[in-house]
Amino acid sequence: MSDSDPSTKLAFEQPDDQRPASAATPEAIGPVPAAPRHDPYAALRIRDFQFYMLGWVVTVVGSQILEVAVGWDLYQRTGSAMTLGWVGLVSAIPIIVLALPAGHIADRFDRRYVMISMQALNTLCAVALGVLSYYKGDLSAIYSVLFLAAVAKALGWPARSALVPSLVPAEVFPNAIAWNTSGFQIAATTGPALGGFIIAHNANHLAAYFVTAMCGVVFIISIFFIRAHRVRASREPATLKSVAAGVRFVFENQIILAIITLDLFAVLLGGATYILPIFAKNILAVGATGFGWLRASGAFGAFFGAIMMAHLPPMKRAGRALLLAVTGFGVATIIFGLSTSFWLSMAMLFMTGVFDNVSVMVRHTLVQVLTPDAMRGRVSAVNNIFIGASNELGGFESGLTTRLFGPVISVVGGGIGTILVVIATGVIWPQVRKFGSLIDAKEIKKAEG
Repeated sequence: MSDSDPSTKLAFEQPDDQRPASAATPEAIGPVPAAPRHDPYAALRIRDFQFYMLGWVVTVVGSQILEVAVGWDLYQRTGSAMTLGWVGLVSAIPIIVLALPAGHIADRFDRRYVMISMQALNTLCAVALGVLSYYKGDLSAIYSVLFLAAVAKALGWPARSALVPSLVPAEVFPNAIAWNTSGFQIAATTGPALGGFIIAHNANHLAAYFVTAMCGVVFIISIFFIRAHRVRASREPATLKSVAAGVRFVFENQIILAIITLDLFAVLLGGATYILPIFAKNILAVGATGFGWLRASGAFGAFFGAIMMAHLPPMKRAGRALLLAVTGFGVATIIFGLSTSFWLSMAMLFMTGVFDNVSVMVRHTLVQVLTPDAMRGRVSAVNNIFIGASNELGGFESGLTTRLFGPVISVVGGGIGTILVVIATGVIWPQVRKFGSLIDAKEIKKAEG
């Protein structure tokens, strides 16, 4: 008998004492099977994802150590906020210029080998920076190597982003994103603290760059152990139309466009990472070790948030949670800018990490779930332009505004700007406010298709 049989519905609509003896009752049917339990460690049980996570966490530790070493070394040598700002600009240019071609490369060639080759280049750059630091090389040479390292990052980033969905089943992917984010935050917490410790206990920065290079080697080895992923590479020729396909896809999907635009301007205005050496040395007076802990605080907060997200069921009102989280990010940034207490400053950076993690989770899940695998490299490239531009150009913006108005006004003004961006996003894209569970992402794709 089908579920639409009217006699079945009538039996359940009648009072208990009027139902026919043969009518089915809830008691007769028996207990309803329980929904499958949420497994917070589902992705971590998969072999390929385990190797990926090992290499990913270790290489992020190395990159964070390198960033601490470069920032502290340059500020110690020059005492100039713009010296730190130029690091951001030099790193942003390759990401913006090369992201779209890099996306096409990620879709056309084996993503593992793209990642390995670019990591090898990055490792060589770490060695070169160590040599330049030891011999007090010219600043132009340091910026040139940083530019080359950014080229490697720009070309390898889409391949790494697009590889993860092919390592786990589709139903496990949100959990993989949670642990991918958690792994990044573990590394981003450990790396700066370790970098500050290494710098504080060595007469030069050579050891920090050596550790970074060794982390890169571990990443290369771990990716070799990943089995050939199951996705057939695209053989679409590299025409302007094919390279720009990712841009068209993003602009045709308003939810994705709104979320990555929000992330772009929020981080562009609200980030204070690049000028933390100024706060550590001149405002909080905590030295290299304190600087390392300040750099680690935001990442530790994001790790805390990622662990919570991995253990909790999917958000039921992800859009509202996203807007509230970015607002909280702006408020915490303002308080950090006004703080003269080391512990309050660490607490506020911790909170920026917690709030930022919500944005990362929502954005990464939506971008990967809504994108066909054959286009994931190119769409990830567009996403990376927004992320890379916000992070690196945000560093240049921080350095410039610090030079013009001082570090406090630079950070506080950025926090206020972040809150204004949230308001504008809610007005321009009301669908963000109404967006529900991340589980509904595929339904959004069907509706917009």
